Amino acid sequence: MLLNQLLKKRRAVLATSLVLLGGLFTLGYTPLSQAQSWPDKPIKLIIPFAPGGTTDILGRALAQQLSIVLKQNVIVENRAGAGGNIGAEAAAKAPADGYTIILVSGSMMTVNPFLYKKMSHDYAKDLIYITTVAGGPMVLAVNPNLPVNNVKELIALAKTKNLNFGSAGIGSQVHMAGENFIYAAGMPATHIPYKGEALAMNDLIAGQIDFMLGNFPATNGFVKSGQVKAFGVTSKTRMKQLPNIPTIAEAGIPGFENNGWFALAAPTGTPNAIIEKLYNATGKALESEGMRASLEQNGYVGYLTKSKELDAQIKTESVAWEKVIKARNIQAQ
Repeated sequence: MLLNQLLKKRRAVLATSLVLLGGLFTLGYTPLSQAQSWPDKPIKLIIPFAPGGTTDILGRALAQQLSIVLKQNVIVENRAGAGGNIGAEAAAKAPADGYTIILVSGSMMTVNPFLYKKMSHDYAKDLIYITTVAGGPMVLAVNPNLPVNNVKELIALAKTKNLNFGSAGIGSQVHMAGENFIYAAGMPATHIPYKGEALAMNDLIAGQIDFMLGNFPATNGFVKSGQVKAFGVTSKTRMKQLPNIPTIAEAGIPGFENNGWFALAAPTGTPNAIIEKLYNATGKALESEGMRASLEQNGYVGYLTKSKELDAQIKTESVAWEKVIKARNIQAQ
């Protein structure tokens, strides 16, 4: 009798242990197996700006190369509006399984938190940064009918006549580059926001706005065709694609520099193993001939940055942009 009772107790303990062990195995197995099999279905890449703009051009080129590297379709979805916030909200609320990623512009993380009093997401908490993708200078483009021929003449005219400048929307990199230029030049100008960089460029050509600090991909073709005049680039040194165009620092505002950059992010909680796979895949994509050609054509340099380094960069740039935003009294509508 006693022996039977002991055997029953041992069987009960063993059964309980197996259940607990099975539970632990299940908890540990799911994310591991998920990361190992990822990606086994198409990945969505959110572009938080309108089609035809720089973010869209870069994102589509990257999606094509990532599809090759990952051997899985990477599908672009444009979710424009509110300086990128609408797309970022969609990404932040998506399942953290690696099947939704977003190509963010630097301004979304370093500018939007100061412009928008209320946001349904927190960039620092709701998104995890995978890596930077590319960065590059912008171009000061001016309507050809404006009676000025260089940066100094543009500044002088702005002090006698109310000029306006366009952007891809409040808080966009195009907007903030324009505000930074005005701030550094000590000149007045009225901001005209558009729902995308391409729309602003169309109105610049038509003479509805006077100037804008456009991304190189959205500006270069119109500069070459003579539809807009280029007075300067925002990098430290001249661009090899526009060797005859001076830097804005050379042209009249010493020390001026304003480069745009873009990074991949995913919803917070995405497994680290998947983040690492995306980081490595992006590196391979940037090394491909197709991506190199696209970056070269669009005046960008591709580069990778680990999330901790990118976090530090965002904090540094946020301090600088906060000063410009307060000095210019910029507010989102």
